[in-house]
Amino acid sequence: MAVAESTSPPSETADRPEAGRVPTVICDDLHIVYRVYGGTRGKGSATSALSRIVRRKPGGGVREVHAVKGVSFTAYRGEAIGLIGSNGSGKSTLLRAVAGLLPAERGRVYTDGQPSLLGVNAALMNDLTGERNVVLGGLAMGMSRDQVRERFDGIVEFSGINDKGDFISLPMRTYSSGMSARLRFSIAAAKDHDVLMIDEALATGDKKFQKRSEARIRELRAEAGTVFLVSHNNKSIRDTCERVLWLESGTLRMDGPTEDVLKEYEKFTNR
Repeated sequence: MAVAESTSPPSETADRPEAGRVPTVICDDLHIVYRVYGGTRGKGSATSALSRIVRRKPGGGVREVHAVKGVSFTAYRGEAIGLIGSNGSGKSTLLRAVAGLLPAERGRVYTDGQPSLLGVNAALMNDLTGERNVVLGGLAMGMSRDQVRERFDGIVEFSGINDKGDFISLPMRTYSSGMSARLRFSIAAAKDHDVLMIDEALATGDKKFQKRSEARIRELRAEAGTVFLVSHNNKSIRDTCERVLWLESGTLRMDGPTEDVLKEYEKFTNR
């Protein structure tokens, strides 16, 4: 297993792998802290920031945001796990830490294989055609050129962006946000993943695309991968995941079977 950087040893309270199951991600007392440099008040912030850069001096004060607070869990091969919580609860931050994009302040992240993070803001190049982006995106996901060529037609068909014209040959800047998100998901879903993390990608598609996406997630699970899905759509979580992690204010409030966790979450949000 790969290990993210950490400043503390594993805790005694971390989830222990269950017998007969293969763990793919272990978070052990994970803390993620953002540091925002510069004062939060003051006039002419843009001018002041430029001045600090020119003088190579930091701003006055550092603000710390404790985004993830002591989260521990173990994910297993073949699971689809939903991440739910209010806006700003730490869901996307947690995924970025598992993907190795954010360092741990304390605690550790262990991963078996290479985690792949797919978010609705994942960058494709707007000035290039959809066709070219499929090639570049496939290569970036670790596919060979031959694999990209073999899967190209399937990626385009799955995305549905050519259903109303030859959009795959047009620059990405001509796409709607939904079309772009569908193409990103289709590129990522064309590859088998050890750990695939999806951040709100299903929320941008129509019902037809959501059903295709949910079916593909089930296929990825069957192919021995692990899938994490961040979504505010509880129906998508119910249809896709058998386990849910509920985060609030950076802490893991509940971890359990989908229906049990969603019932408690819906009570919390409706009160």
